[in-house]
Amino acid sequence: MKARLTLTALAAGACALALSAPALAQSQGVSKTEITVATIQDLSGPLAGFGKQARNGMQLRVDEINEQGGINGRKLVFKVEDSGYDPKRAVLAAQKLVNQDKIFAMVGHIGTAANVATFPVLFPKKVINFYPLTGAREMFEQPNQNLKYAFSVPYYDQMRTGTPRLVKEKGAKKVCAIYQDDEFGLEVLRGAEDGLKTVGMGLTEKTSYKRGATDFSSQVAKMKAAGCDFVVLGTVIRETIGTIAEARKTGFAPTFLGSTAAYTDLIHKLGGKAMDGLYATMAVQVPYLDEASQPIRFWANKYKTKFNEDPGVFSVYGYQIMDNFIQGAQRAGASLTTDSFIKAMNSAVIAPDMFGSDTLKFSATHRLGTERSRLSQIQDGRWKVVSDYFK
Repeated sequence: MKARLTLTALAAGACALALSAPALAQSQGVSKTEITVATIQDLSGPLAGFGKQARNGMQLRVDEINEQGGINGRKLVFKVEDSGYDPKRAVLAAQKLVNQDKIFAMVGHIGTAANVATFPVLFPKKVINFYPLTGAREMFEQPNQNLKYAFSVPYYDQMRTGTPRLVKEKGAKKVCAIYQDDEFGLEVLRGAEDGLKTVGMGLTEKTSYKRGATDFSSQVAKMKAAGCDFVVLGTVIRETIGTIAEARKTGFAPTFLGSTAAYTDLIHKLGGKAMDGLYATMAVQVPYLDEASQPIRFWANKYKTKFNEDPGVFSVYGYQIMDNFIQGAQRAGASLTTDSFIKAMNSAVIAPDMFGSDTLKFSATHRLGTERSRLSQIQDGRWKVVSDYFK
């Protein structure tokens, strides 16, 4: 009898262990049938146009993989929250997603300040911050580097490599910079300054503006008076258009170079013919459908059918971000955990896709997929790629 009770107890204990083992190994946001991920976008603030495109691109890829049966038998559940481009709202959104919705990963979150503000919410729960939509170095550097994956080359590095390259090509003699008076603008400025040092040059003049400014006449006059024939733009959309339009109006005609923050079809759509000639660093191409490849046209038609609008470059970013997450989760296998996802991402190369992305490769100590950019220029109202990838 005693032996029988002992055997029964052992059997019950083994059963309990068997039942509890998967739960112990399982990461937040992963069940037998689902993987839950989320994004925080600006859907109502100053970058709402970008945020909605990014969300739509991600949603399209989620729908595709679920129609194909999911990831190793699990459907992908996609949660979306609006930050209005406000870090405080981003924190509240992250708290809901992490603590209530129990997400596995934060995917494609937009904005530097908003991302940084949410790190204390994500990382204690081992939630991965995957491919944020910002070119800030905090997205792949320590601390908590093991839970970070970034695909956007930092603004600093874009300008550090792109500025001297184009300055030499144009034979420029005097380089100026106009930049937004915040961390984004300063990163562009620092990159340009350090890049110019490699060719024995420095900035002849630099001038800043406050975020939200609409009048750039004094800044343009300052650069014109300095005789600059090359201008680095630490600007986003409205400020890029405003600076160039003011320059054209006053007969100031330098070479203009912006970062990926200025690489959008909105520049020439809103700024018109005056934007011709602008250069910007970039990776994936704006999808002009009448000149795109057949695979891109097929993709764009699916996008337009679903969302009733043509895709933009942030639609491409969103689609790529979710596709790369799916690749990592697929390689991690049926026993998906945070650790198995990290191991999978660090052990395989992500090949270029139909949109012209660079090859991406990560490791345990390197969480930026690529350090290479290329140059594009607005010619006759459209962005045209004018260089190969460089570093």
